[in-house]
Amino acid sequence: MELLDKLAILADAAKFDAACTSSGLDRTARPSGQGIGTAMFSGCCHTFSADGRCVTLLKVLQTNRCICDCQYCVNRRSNDVPRTAFTPRELAELTIGFYRRNYIEGLFLSSAVWGSPDRTTEEMIATLRLLREEYHFWGYIHAKAIPGADPLLTRRLGLLADRLSINIELPSEASLNRLAPDKGKHDILTPMAQIRDGIQVSRHEIARYRHAPRFAPAGQSTQMIVGATPESDRHIMLLTQGLYDKYKLKRVFFSAYMPVSDSALLPAPAGFKPPLLREHRLYQADWLLRYYHFRVEELLDEVHPNLNPLVDPKCSWALAHMEFFPVEVNRASLEELLRVPGIGPKSARRIVSVRRCGSLDFEGLKRLGVVLKRAQYFITCRGKMLSGLRVSPDGVLRHLVAQERPMLAQGAPEQLSLFEQTG
Repeated sequence: MELLDKLAILADAAKFDAACTSSGLDRTARPSGQGIGTAMFSGCCHTFSADGRCVTLLKVLQTNRCICDCQYCVNRRSNDVPRTAFTPRELAELTIGFYRRNYIEGLFLSSAVWGSPDRTTEEMIATLRLLREEYHFWGYIHAKAIPGADPLLTRRLGLLADRLSINIELPSEASLNRLAPDKGKHDILTPMAQIRDGIQVSRHEIARYRHAPRFAPAGQSTQMIVGATPESDRHIMLLTQGLYDKYKLKRVFFSAYMPVSDSALLPAPAGFKPPLLREHRLYQADWLLRYYHFRVEELLDEVHPNLNPLVDPKCSWALAHMEFFPVEVNRASLEELLRVPGIGPKSARRIVSVRRCGSLDFEGLKRLGVVLKRAQYFITCRGKMLSGLRVSPDGVLRHLVAQERPMLAQGAPEQLSLFEQTG
């Protein structure tokens, strides 16, 4: 099979993997001036897709040959699709070729499980070793660790990659057992803990000796599929919170289920719409956990286990807790400001800094980047609300829903690809 034919198959097979984001890493080429590529803090933010649009990462599988039969996966062994694999040399040369043409900044490498987890990991290690040691490529590399692989192999992979990730796949063990009988909760969480511990040890070693080898310096992430199984948003977010707390993940990604199977265990493809709005709300709630110091218990409970599809989670929380508002921006603590819809972490810190030199009014808040069309209902400046504004929970909800309507009316985003679609 020609190399471009392999690329067409394996790039398309990787498109359902959402765990692809900024590297969060700042590393230039080696001081000696040898080598190519750089992983700056601004990072690699996009996948390399089939029509060549907006590309910074080559996102591809080592192989789509798989011994697993996960019902939600397009690469499952029972699915009749073309199968192929890159040799380590082919994939390394392909990556370097794209980089030299300024198409990409780095590599996002995943793989189906070919033969065994150990064999698959060894192939990925061989690819990354060629890139790092023979081609002297120091750009960003995100690699998927394979559940069930020998811990020593996972460590070797982490010493070559900037970020590692292991997909948790589904939100509950019961769903995993039903839809992915070849995988188990223990197989996923054990290497996740190993990566966490390896990162901590590596940081301590680097603090003592700066030339110590770096293990997954950009951390680890994971991904779970949303909408294929009946778990509530509360269940998903409690799992997400637990992963951050226990495994110190950099990011949890949510992937709206796309119908790729007619299995009776999954939603029927006919008439099924991927839950893209739900995925969006989960990302917003995840943002509140990571940057706004919220806990899941504040956002969702057993009576209301799902996020409000009409407004974002922060607005929904504020409307349910109007007793905390309005907040006086000239006296409120940083924590109180972070709870106000329309005020983000940067704006909150700016408010705290600027008001030391004098009190703020609504025009001043605009200049600081506060989104007043949301915040105006929840704040006062110098003891007064915005002139002419009347606040009632129902009225505020209507206005906030109206602001969300253009986003809700947008069509579903499309997956980009490396090649033009024909026919």
